[in-house]
Amino acid sequence: MSEPTRRLPNPTVDSDGTLRTKSMTTPKSCKIIGAVADSIQFVIPVIVVPGVMGSNLRATTNPSRPQNKEVKAGAPVWRPPNNLPELQNQAATWVNYKPGQRQQMLDAATLEVDDSGHVPVYEDAQRFGINESHMRDRKWGEIHSMSYGLLLYTLERHLNSTFIDDHSGKQTFREHWSAINRFDRKRWNAPDMAPLTKQELEKLAHYQYPVYAFGYNWLESNEQSADHLKTRIEEILRYWTACKHTCKQVILVTHSMGGLVARACARKIPDSIVGIVHGVMPTLGAPLSYRRIACGTEKGGLRYFSEIAGNSTEATTPVMAVSPGALELLPNHLYPKPWLFVSIKRGGQAVENILSLPMGNTYDLYRDMTSWYRLIDPTIADPAGKYDDKDGGLTLAITQAIGQAEKFHTTVLGTYYHPNSYAFYGNDAGYPSYAACRWTANVTTGEVGADALRKAKTIGHTLTGGRSVMVDGRGSMYFELATPDAQGDGTVPSKSGAEPRGKVLGAFATERFSHQGCYNDEAMLNLTQHLIVKIVQAAK
Repeated sequence: MSEPTRRLPNPTVDSDGTLRTKSMTTPKSCKIIGAVADSIQFVIPVIVVPGVMGSNLRATTNPSRPQNKEVKAGAPVWRPPNNLPELQNQAATWVNYKPGQRQQMLDAATLEVDDSGHVPVYEDAQRFGINESHMRDRKWGEIHSMSYGLLLYTLERHLNSTFIDDHSGKQTFREHWSAINRFDRKRWNAPDMAPLTKQELEKLAHYQYPVYAFGYNWLESNEQSADHLKTRIEEILRYWTACKHTCKQVILVTHSMGGLVARACARKIPDSIVGIVHGVMPTLGAPLSYRRIACGTEKGGLRYFSEIAGNSTEATTPVMAVSPGALELLPNHLYPKPWLFVSIKRGGQAVENILSLPMGNTYDLYRDMTSWYRLIDPTIADPAGKYDDKDGGLTLAITQAIGQAEKFHTTVLGTYYHPNSYAFYGNDAGYPSYAACRWTANVTTGEVGADALRKAKTIGHTLTGGRSVMVDGRGSMYFELATPDAQGDGTVPSKSGAEPRGKVLGAFATERFSHQGCYNDEAMLNLTQHLIVKIVQAAK
């Protein structure tokens, strides 16, 4: 065909397998022909599963469910900003919400996934048949566009375009695959990793890869989210099968807590999943979660985010204390103990650890609501007066949420990994992360005993999270959490991210990206695509 062509939107598939696309009539003088990509019979859907706070949420539209007391049904509640002006505007709004308003707005039982969020806009999208309708159909609006839009778009473009015929009619790799093969493997900390072979890419080209997003209510337990993911997978497989395509399995690409959701789901339906790429998964949890509940969200380089997520314990506790999803990010039973310390520092001397916790069951530390170093202060956990604690309502809600987190970690998830899995994680000193939390007080004279510190009573706390305590025999002491100093990605310490090593087919210790921005990093995008090709080799 010698006439010039323009790419039409990717076709939709009718229930009888008929392909349909849309074009517009043009004058006879226009010689440009509309071209549509033919549909490959064999389909492997790719589903992106985001991390905590990465799914858009709205007040439920189901009248049979509890209704949100702060906003109308269907109104957006959690929709992370996608640019600096949005970030600043949302921060200015959220910082003025009182703790009770936050508690009512972010009430898991009153929320549902919002699929009307922002979807990415790329100038060349139409050239590849990708338009907003296509993105909406695949639920891209369910997840945070700034964090995952580039990933979704890149996978949709590249996985469905493998070879091209050169001027002599010889089949060669598309440039994006050649670029991945040329990419410096040192960025993956895998300098000896071989490039993809023609045979591997031929297997990739045997399938088409519709790319979906899966949003979930991240305040609920990951056990529930895993069940919802299972349902979504089964719906997608049924859809393509009904459309006269061969579609038996999916591939999952996960971010952060989404990896826990995906693993729990894969444990239920391993044969429906070809494999999983896990990005920056908090495999053993993250002590940063303790810090955010006990002290509020850290500022640092996250000033505006901290105002949105809650920059004080008064703001975070009412939401997170009863949210299993948030609690399931805490260090779990497999996280190396101790990781919580009460320490003193005398002038220029080294820090001296007086208490090292937890000593027994990790979840008993979370259930302890009386010690001054507690995770949860029940006196600030219910500013909206939702619970009648005369009957133990608040205490019961908190302990049930912690119990659900313990169940998820120990029973639902355990140490399971899908057998065809890969993982990458941050191992960068430039993105310091909490591998441990350390309450530290400056002391000039005298001894401080462990028993006295254990029995000390809270006097008060500051807006920045510091705590004043009354210590028997010494009077008042002021403790602050030390800053993070372990390698990681700014959120997950490398000791947690590295846990899959030896349990998955490959685990890559990588650098030069932040936790939230990992899928906007060229090296991690290239690694993810490389690993998907490897995963596809096992497709049925």
